[in-house]
Amino acid sequence: MFKTVVGAFKIKDLRMRLLFTFLMLIVVRIGSQLPVPGVDPEVFTQLFGDVGESMNFFNAITGGSFEQMSIFALNITPYITSSIIIQLLTISFPKLEEMQRDGEQGRKKLTAITRYLTIGLSVLEGLAMGIGFGRSGYLTEYSALYVILLIAALTAGSAVLMWIGERITEKGVGNGISIVLTINILSRLPIDLSSLVNQFIKGKKPAPAVLAAVIIAAIIIGLVVLVVILQCAERKIPVQYSKKLQGNASYMGAQSSYIPLKVNTGGVIPVIFAQSIMQTPVIIATLAGKNNVAGFWGEILRGLSQGNWFNPEAWIYTIGALVYFLLIIAFAYFYTSITFNPLEIADNMKKSGGFIPGIRPGKPTSDYLSGVLGYIIFIGAVGLALVSIFPIALNGLFKASVSFGGTSIIIIVGVVVETLKQIESQMMVRNYRGFLSE
Repeated sequence: MFKTVVGAFKIKDLRMRLLFTFLMLIVVRIGSQLPVPGVDPEVFTQLFGDVGESMNFFNAITGGSFEQMSIFALNITPYITSSIIIQLLTISFPKLEEMQRDGEQGRKKLTAITRYLTIGLSVLEGLAMGIGFGRSGYLTEYSALYVILLIAALTAGSAVLMWIGERITEKGVGNGISIVLTINILSRLPIDLSSLVNQFIKGKKPAPAVLAAVIIAAIIIGLVVLVVILQCAERKIPVQYSKKLQGNASYMGAQSSYIPLKVNTGGVIPVIFAQSIMQTPVIIATLAGKNNVAGFWGEILRGLSQGNWFNPEAWIYTIGALVYFLLIIAFAYFYTSITFNPLEIADNMKKSGGFIPGIRPGKPTSDYLSGVLGYIIFIGAVGLALVSIFPIALNGLFKASVSFGGTSIIIIVGVVVETLKQIESQMMVRNYRGFLSE
């Protein structure tokens, strides 16, 4: 990794791209500290401090912007939600599916639709927050003007972040939206590490302090290594292409290739889906002041809240962790089913004269790919679930309240790996150009 970055700085074009990305990220962090007009940031910091761990994940992906109610409070979550919605709708609407297959022009149309949907979601979320916070007395003044001001500020902040992400993709190192999300998560890392040091290391005797530091470092390194393995692992399906007739009755020799099936086919999306379903009712109930209600629904809410999982004093709520585990696996299969079509791949191979050795072309190939995919999806989904739940278990067992969890590690490692691959590919292209120009 270090060698790749050093090599990139030696190339002027890549150096400028890295510098542009760095400057854009500075803008992101500055905007995260600017409060929305009409709100008192200290009131919201106090509010979310009382909420507890149910807001940890949201605080992490917004870089603390939501907790401070800055102009970037919504962050890029509306854009991520819009992208997922559009991706899901392409299955149901033939016109969207046609756009997806229509090359560069189709991609531009889908991007425009995603932008409009992002603005629409930002307005709706801003309206809900303005009315909810206003009625709860969290705004300096609850009036139509202040609610409109809040909606405009939050929508503009979300639009600016979307624009920054697209500019990083175009003029920076790529993966703009993902890099913005990653820098938000990393901005919370010093706070979480400080919390761990104060709780387990500071004030302790040398031997226990060193042991605690070693254990914390081992856990973090172990999780990172596991995520790297999940992100990079793939099953290579060999493909053989028959000889082809080419000009003047000459034949091209048989060629071999492979289909790379990633173990973690869904990336972090299954975790985000599962986390959203589990945490949304808790967040809504908390902001509405209904999080401590008694009875059946109160027990359900406490079971959905991650802060109650793995609590030695109330193990019954850990059932929520089991539901979370199963949801991640279910969404991994669901998301892969809508993004990977074995039948289409089998048909394309058949048209190109390709086949998997020992497997007949057509439906048998599709069935074989589906079978292999089923096994590796399960492995990847279980790995994702373990990485996501393990930090939550530590929080519950040892009362370590940190927002930096398994989901954050999955996002960071995935983005870093993909960004480095893009930098390496750009360096390779420039090396080829330099070789050809000599």
